[in-house]
Amino acid sequence: MQVQTVSTTPIAGQKPGTSGLRKKVAEFSAPGFLENYVQAIFDAWGAEGKTLVLGGDGRYFNRAALATVLRMAAANGVARVIVGQGGLLSTPAASHLIRTSGADGGLILSASHNPGGPEGDFGLKLNVSNGGPAPEAVTDAIFAASGEITRYLIAAADAPALETLGQAHLGEMVIEVVDPVSNYAALMEELFDFDAIRALFATGFTMRFDAMHAVTGPYAVDILERRLGAAPGTVVNGTPSEDFGGGHPDPNPVWAHELYDLMMSAQAPDFGAASDGDGDRNMILGRGAYVTPSDSLAMLAANAHLAPAYAGGIAGIARSMPTSAAADRVAKALGIEAFQTPTGWKFFGNLLDHGRITLCGEESAGTGSDHVREKDGLWAVLLWLNILAKRGESVAEIMADHWARFGRDYYSRHDYEALPKSDAEALITDLRAALPGLAGQNAGGLTVSSAEDFAYLDPIDGSTSKNQGIILQFTTGERAVLRLSGTGTEGATLRVYLERFEGPEGDHTLDTQDVLAPLAKAVDQIAEIAKRTGRTAPDVVT
Repeated sequence: MQVQTVSTTPIAGQKPGTSGLRKKVAEFSAPGFLENYVQAIFDAWGAEGKTLVLGGDGRYFNRAALATVLRMAAANGVARVIVGQGGLLSTPAASHLIRTSGADGGLILSASHNPGGPEGDFGLKLNVSNGGPAPEAVTDAIFAASGEITRYLIAAADAPALETLGQAHLGEMVIEVVDPVSNYAALMEELFDFDAIRALFATGFTMRFDAMHAVTGPYAVDILERRLGAAPGTVVNGTPSEDFGGGHPDPNPVWAHELYDLMMSAQAPDFGAASDGDGDRNMILGRGAYVTPSDSLAMLAANAHLAPAYAGGIAGIARSMPTSAAADRVAKALGIEAFQTPTGWKFFGNLLDHGRITLCGEESAGTGSDHVREKDGLWAVLLWLNILAKRGESVAEIMADHWARFGRDYYSRHDYEALPKSDAEALITDLRAALPGLAGQNAGGLTVSSAEDFAYLDPIDGSTSKNQGIILQFTTGERAVLRLSGTGTEGATLRVYLERFEGPEGDHTLDTQDVLAPLAKAVDQIAEIAKRTGRTAPDVVT
């Protein structure tokens, strides 16, 4: 096989965020950009003799990028690549395939819940041998290599087509094309009581699953309709599309509003759910009931024993720091450990690998367990179905019962999108500098009790991650978190997380935004959001 050595120079902007490198398609597809970044991965992490899992969510530029990655993998000495048919693999399915195949890691081509199409976003991330995202030490080394690169290696020959199951070769490298669904679906059958869920559907139980024209569609059709007996048509928007049907594949009430509106109507089925671009996020709804991701994690933890995989109990729970404290109260009741980590699934990996936790989740609609090392949208949906089948109650009834036992965390996230990066960074920098003097300050009728810049000490390896978000606590129990997003591709996104706890005896039926309005006002005054950004309201409220 002829290998071409192509001279190059470093390209700015190749620092990975919380989940790999994400950029606009135009930037990622520019000459040399993808090649430089892939070579930096191979230079920093290694390639010679390795086995890789490869796949993506089918978004625009996926096929061209896959071909380039295969040619570069062969040129850099990778021994074997396991790739999903047609180049498709959901992120949780890729994680499972890495773990079961003995692969050294995998390359996942996705920008997750970000929009697709020629004007949309593209992304690439490295997962390591445990199936989870590369830790910071590895991503830091990749970024360093991207700043020193002088050449990249690529096979002269074209990559083979990926439409037919079986083996092909590119030089000495073996390319194994596998069914992207079957391995993952078999795992779900091991974890959950499929007989109970089948019986639930047999009673006439109705469901709507919105795959959002993304990669979860084929998985949902196979598992929900074929294996579990849900009615044909239960899965909508189930064919993956390069531009996600012109939509935004983020499963929340804003972008999945058709499903949300249906579930709040008189025509609602019993259960509704959605997943995102690469299949790792979820939205859960019942008839007239929306379950926030923070509440979903807590409710799944409280009821996990109803599924075969967790019948013996769970070891612990972890949540990202901006996620509400609802899961902490469940952990306390169960007598198990609870952890608060920075945003980014990679921070759960050590805790999962060392058996300290079984369930974990983020407020951004990611939930998962120790079955893989990624968040897993369809897994969360199936665990909810397992719980519904066993309890014989509606989503709304399970929510009400949970709040009556543990209390309710009124919770919302306010996003200020596409801000000038310098303005957003200055806001956080100045707020950070003001932290020592904030305790005791009154704003909007609330008094700050404490203010900190969250730093995380990993209890397994002792590593420290600093500057992970600003936490404001108030004397009356409210909490606010401010941080800049690491997953956007245009300008900067300021995320403001608002939370107020109402105990078991309190009123759990109030409007969330009404409850949190005084807190939002206080945070605006302290951080000067409107003054600095010119925004009188957030762009997205979830």
